[in-house]
Amino acid sequence: MTREHGGADALGVPQWDFSTNANACGPCPSALLAVQQADARHYPDPAYKVLRESLAAFHAVHPARIVLAASASEFVARITAWVAREGGQRVWLPELAYGDYASAAACWGLERANDPAQAQLAWLCEPSSPLGGAEPFAPQVISSGAVTVLDLAYEPLRLQGSSSLPRHAFDRVWQVWTPNKALGLTGVRGAYAVSPVHARAEVSALDRLAPSWPLGVHAVALLQAWVSPAAQDWLAQSRERLSVWKARQLETLSSLGWRCLPSEANYFCGQAPHPIDVAALRAHGIKLRDARSFGLPGHWRLSVQSPEAQDALRLALLMQRETAA
Repeated sequence: MTREHGGADALGVPQWDFSTNANACGPCPSALLAVQQADARHYPDPAYKVLRESLAAFHAVHPARIVLAASASEFVARITAWVAREGGQRVWLPELAYGDYASAAACWGLERANDPAQAQLAWLCEPSSPLGGAEPFAPQVISSGAVTVLDLAYEPLRLQGSSSLPRHAFDRVWQVWTPNKALGLTGVRGAYAVSPVHARAEVSALDRLAPSWPLGVHAVALLQAWVSPAAQDWLAQSRERLSVWKARQLETLSSLGWRCLPSEANYFCGQAPHPIDVAALRAHGIKLRDARSFGLPGHWRLSVQSPEAQDALRLALLMQRETAA
């Protein structure tokens, strides 16, 4: 199975990487220091007691509601396996969505349902990917009775607006958090979920399905740093900078004839006025994310990057336009 993702490839790490949604202001200094100082000579606590308590305090929930995961993708695979083992046969997915939801469902033979009420597992993502907005079917999904997972990978990088879900709805879903994107440290894999209330049996079942030590010491350090005031203050400042950069990037692409779609996050989708020579861009150290894997052919998803990166992209696109002419 070939999985599509942004970031490094066979040519290495792109100099100007618009293909991943990591915080372009990163890495977060306090989180980076914590990771660098992690003592890799020893196993972490297999129960992760301190980490669970820190994450629970951050979200104002009981520690028993915290499920640790090697990554968001690992949790996607694990909860899909659990639903299938419990007899689930159908999954509901947003029309445009991260490909791992469908991949995991296919691995376990779950059929795609058109109506959330007919599904045993349902996925939501806000801000959504690739569009960066609200999921219009969220209220219907929440009330469907399906095991509902809310992917909040980009909530810490929301630059405007707020979630379309009412506060009480968060207690009815599995919230998946992947702070490495917000902290600009995507190379450190580590995530966690906050369970719905009154789901202790389900939490226990998912913990039993996990391997021993799903998080190494570097991931533990990242997640501990994530909930610190220093990291949260840095993140708030980075959102202000990203908002300025986003406005500039949208203006730059619009001046080149791109049609950019609305987004509330640190990324957006755009349609180029002419075909993009991906290999030529990559030769200039630039990488974009083709949105076909999300179900949006003919569009590119671009993360918000620094003005220097934007200028490099603008120059490369101008060169392609002149060559095409």
